[in-house]
Formats: sequence, C-alpha cells, structure tokens
Amino acid sequence: MPKPSDIRVVGASLYLLPVQTRVPLKFGTGTVTEVTVARARVRVVDRAGRTADGWGETPLSVQWVWPSQSPYEVRHERMVQFTVRLSEAWVGFDCYGHPMELGADFQEGPLPGLLAKFNSEAEVSHEPLPWLASLVCCSVFDQAIHDAFGLLLGRDTYETYTSEFLNRDLAGFLAAATAEISFAGKFPSHFLTAHPPQKLTAWHLVGGVDPLDASELTGREPKDGYPVLLADWIKRDGLKCLKVKLRGNDARWDYSRMVSVGQIAVAHEVDWLSADFNCTVTDPAYVNELLDRLRDEQPRIFGMLLYVEQPFPYELEQHHIDVHSVSARKPLFLDESAHDWKCVKLGRELGWTGVALKTCKTQTGAILSACWAKVHGMTLMVQDLTNPMLAQIPHLRLAAHVGTIMGVETNSMQFYPEASRAEAAIHPGAYSRRNGFVDLGTVRGPGFGYRLNEINRELPDARAEFGI
Repeated sequence: MPKPSDIRVVGASLYLLPVQTRVPLKFGTGTVTEVTVARARVRVVDRAGRTADGWGETPLSVQWVWPSQSPYEVRHERMVQFTVRLSEAWVGFDCYGHPMELGADFQEGPLPGLLAKFNSEAEVSHEPLPWLASLVCCSVFDQAIHDAFGLLLGRDTYETYTSEFLNRDLAGFLAAATAEISFAGKFPSHFLTAHPPQKLTAWHLVGGVDPLDASELTGREPKDGYPVLLADWIKRDGLKCLKVKLRGNDARWDYSRMVSVGQIAVAHEVDWLSADFNCTVTDPAYVNELLDRLRDEQPRIFGMLLYVEQPFPYELEQHHIDVHSVSARKPLFLDESAHDWKCVKLGRELGWTGVALKTCKTQTGAILSACWAKVHGMTLMVQDLTNPMLAQIPHLRLAAHVGTIMGVETNSMQFYPEASRAEAAIHPGAYSRRNGFVDLGTVRGPGFGYRLNEINRELPDARAEFGI
C-alpha cells in the first residue's frame, strides 16, 4: 500500500556558487585551485497536496570525477550543462515514494539514459561525461529531496529511514545483493547508529603540494591568518588523524612523503595516518612494496597507518584487479570505485575490505552502500569532497549515523574556510576543528538540520528553474 507521506518532485532550482582555494589542493594527477559549488532547491508535494522545499549541495569537483588531459573549462561546462539537464529531468520524474525510493529508481531508470543521450549529443571532440560525474551532478537533487521529506514531516531526515515511511524494505533495493543474506524485513534504520555522536574525530588532508616544513615555503603562501605548515595545523586544531595524498606513479616520492608526514605526526602525537593514491596505481605490487618498506624501515609509522584508500582505477569492471595481497597488509578502502552497492559487492570479491562513502554520490546511494557493506563485514569511512557551506552538514551527518572506522575527513577549513563564513556563524563547530573534533551540536531540527532561515547567505540568480 502506498504511504500517505509519499512525495514527488514538482519544482527544482539550481544555483552555482564559485569558490577559489586559498592554496592549491593536489591529489593524484589533479590540482584544484577553484571549484563551482552546485546548490539545488527542490520542491516536493505529498499525496495530500502539502509542499516543502529542500536543499542539497555539492562541489562539482571536475578533477576528481573526471581526470583527463582535456581542458578543465570544457569538462566543467559539461558538468554544469548536465546538472541543468537534471533539474528538468527530476521535475519530469512523475513518481511518488520515499526519497530512498525516488533516488534509487531515478538512478536505475532515467539517469543512465539521460547520460547516454547527453554524451551522444556532444561534439565529436568531447570525451563522454563519466558515470561518477553524473552521480555528483545528481546528488544535489537527491540530497534536497531527502531534506524536503524531513521538512514536510517535521522530522529529522534520519528518522524517516524506517518501515513507517518506506514502502520497500531493503530487499526491494538490494534484491540481487546475495543469495546467502536476506534483507527482507530490514530497513536502513536497522544499520544506522541509534545514538549518533555529536562530536567526530576530524581527519586533516595533507595534499600533494602542501608544504611540510619551512624549507618548502616559497614566499607565495597566503598570509590570511590560517596555518600553512602541517605542524601548525596540528597544533592549532589538535589533530590526531592525517590523510596523506600520494602520487601512485613515483615510488620514491610516495615513500619519502609517507615518512616525512609520519615523522611530523609522531613528533606531534598524532594517532593515525591513511594513504590515498587517488586511482593512479595499476599494479598491487606498487602498494605492497611501499607498505613492506614502511613495515621494515619505519615500523612506528607503519603501525599508525590505519588504512589505504583507492590506489587502483575507478571502473572495477574494466580493471578487474585482485587486491587481496594489499588488504592482507592493511585495510583497503574503495572510494572513487564505490559508485553504488553493486560496485561495493564486486570490490569485496576482488579483495577490498572497506568503503569510503561520500554524499556527493547521492545520499540514497551512500545509505544503500552502507547497509550492504555492514551486512558483509566491511568497515566504513566517510570521505570529504572539500565540502563547504551546506554540503558540509549532510557529509558530517552521514559519518555520525553510519558508524565509521574513525571519525570523518573534513578539509574545507584548510582550502576555502571563508567560503563557509555564513554557515559557520550558525554552526561554528561544524566548520572548525577543535581538539581534533568537529561538533554537530548546533545541527538540529527537521530535514538535515541546516536551520537555513538563520543563515545569512545571498544566492546568485538561479542558473535553471523548472516547475509544474
């Protein structure tokens, strides 16, 4: 029986907010100096005709979703165009349901066809927009629908992932997940933390061009009151966890970088490290040799290494790499490859042991992947897309509710802290790291708890608006 709370989308507006980084963010083969943050307002209506407007946001991180030698401007504009196309498509998606149902059905139904049509219309010289990029474009609308549903009900969005509001149990989403484990009668609420923490351990990102000590300073660093050197960040924010970006194609540099960061970490009583290769490795032996050398020559640093993140190419089906030898040494987490629970399933078969969730691949997809992973004994992290402004709140809330191996990565305060000044005035703990933590104590109320009416942010004119 359909639920009276079921909703459908009847309006969508898209806003584009440009942001400049204060220092470059280097990861893998990409370097970010600017980003466009996409913000969507989605209007939903329930079966009784009541309406609510919800909000979603994510950076359109071109270098991350679409590594390529093609000009950044071309790839950026293609992502913007597809996000505009999705604004109209969501309004034309004539289905009622819970946000999880709408999100899953849209991703399984219209989205692949929209992407194929969009790519077929492109100039011959244009590379096809990748699936991961399409998920990022879609995520702002998906998030906004989850937010709107909570607002319409006057409930926290995370209180709605239950049998009271969902028409389908998890078997309806994960029917082909496994023959051994049944999801019948189970709902996302069964796999979420009953009492999520208000404070989360914060991971700091050590980018590929971040200076580690004074000898690496060029004199061109910003003098804006924020730290530049790693040790100063650690001392100011009380950091206990550092994520290290590596190259994946320069073994000597990668080893030296891990040792240098590790030595700073030890000297300043940091507890944990992680290593992120950002999909640049093609042979497990590359990672194994780095890990074995750390184990033999730097056992303290090796012991601090909590997990290794996504060394291998994005598309698992195209790159069937058996990674059991890596995960035998350290926990190995999918990130860019974890498009959805089906990719997580394939990753587990290939030897991956954990999943790094991201709200930018849709709230719906993150929740379903978390449920599948937990049932199959995989551990979780929630990783950043350098989320500023509204994007930070669903990101932190996901980490609090799914239960991660250790806190949450959060780095927008490193690369563009001023971008979130309006939101930080209402939620200071969510946009700063103190004593090694971020604090969600001010995030409350229906939906995602943005308290948007209290945030003094002026939006630009909408790039797209559709409604019925």
